[in-house]
Amino acid sequence: MEDHRDEDFVKPKGAFKAFTGEGQKLGSTVPQVLNTDFPAQQAENEAKASSSVSIDESQPTTNIQIRLADGGRLVQKFNHSHRISDIRLFIVDARPAMAATSFVLMTTFPNTELADENQTLKEANLLNAVIVQRLT
Repeated sequence: MEDHRDEDFVKPKGAFKAFTGEGQKLGSTVPQVLNTDFPAQQAENEAKASSSVSIDESQPTTNIQIRLADGGRLVQKFNHSHRISDIRLFIVDARPAMAATSFVLMTTFPNTELADENQTLKEANLLNAVIVQRLT
């Protein structure tokens, strides 16, 4: 046994060992949408789409956040009486490249597809909700 009380502790260096395993990818790959719009053009399209949604201020309103398949995010104010089809039209107006692609709208949790686009936002329980766009 040795007395080392007067010495400063020096942590021993461990040997670096890189990960040698194999990675696995979970889930399905999402097709990449090419965004050919310039940021200024994209902002102009979003502003035009936002102004195309007619809001009746005397009626109750809600904010809907839309997460797009290209990674973008849109937030828009709608009346409770707007329909899911109005959200689809808003997305196509904001991102004209989406008009040529087929997509579905889904809720986040629980993951359910919004198949009946004639439902109002209130009927579909989408008040202040997050909607995800999935390409098909």
